[in-house]
Amino acid sequence: MNTIWIVMPVLIILMFLLGLDLNKKAFADIAENPKAVLLGMIGQIVVLPLVAFALAWTLELPPVYFMGLVLIACCPGGSSSNVFSMLAKGDVALSVTLTALSSVLTLFTLPVIMSVTGNLVSDMSGVEIRLPIGKLLVQNLVLVFVPMLIGYSFRQFFPEPAAKVRKVLGKTAFPALMVLALTFFLQYPKEIAENFGVLGLSAALLILLAMLCGSGLSRLASLNSATRRTIVIEVGMQNAAQAIMLAGVVFHSGEMALPAIMYALLMNVILLTYVYIIRKKIK
Repeated sequence: MNTIWIVMPVLIILMFLLGLDLNKKAFADIAENPKAVLLGMIGQIVVLPLVAFALAWTLELPPVYFMGLVLIACCPGGSSSNVFSMLAKGDVALSVTLTALSSVLTLFTLPVIMSVTGNLVSDMSGVEIRLPIGKLLVQNLVLVFVPMLIGYSFRQFFPEPAAKVRKVLGKTAFPALMVLALTFFLQYPKEIAENFGVLGLSAALLILLAMLCGSGLSRLASLNSATRRTIVIEVGMQNAAQAIMLAGVVFHSGEMALPAIMYALLMNVILLTYVYIIRKKIK
């Protein structure tokens, strides 16, 4: 089965949905709440890839999984983070702003970080790694930015139909991601079975460390609790569909997508647990 025909529609739907969530207030929040936005971006774009690299190096992951773990860390925030922020009684407007901004910025930071990581992993492992950086940039623009722009434009010009479309598509996003994960599990059963422990451990640790870093940055900046919860969720929740698409379509490596698959499964469990604990505390 060619997973490209599953990955690409899922990613396009998710980015179109993100565009539907955007409004002028999302961009205004950048000016109104610059400290929170800046900290969120630092956690997402700078700290998380560094943590992923350090974790992959510490666990001595094979090159393909090393690159895969850094890849998921380089991707923008997941489109479901606004729902999790709402459930955790966080700042939903800030969540939408951070997801949208990271989706734009990572168009340019992701190729650079992956190129540097590829060179370092190649030097450490002795395995030659060649990354199609130009193709990576183009694919990101076409499959991430364009659907998001179309979704935003659709909402601006046709607000009522956009709201109806958002309601319908919003129900399909999570099931589609789970179908995508199942497809990879069926396609790579041997690889997953043989590396289940290290893949699960690396993904779980990355999620927990990401959330811890988000919380630490927020506390250092003395942000309020709602904003802090939002940044914790935003830094911990990644766009796994984008990582899976890039691994399969750009890097032509289904195995490189496996850390993202494991991340997608575990991040929902871990973040739902976090939301449950928060809601119990708030009550």
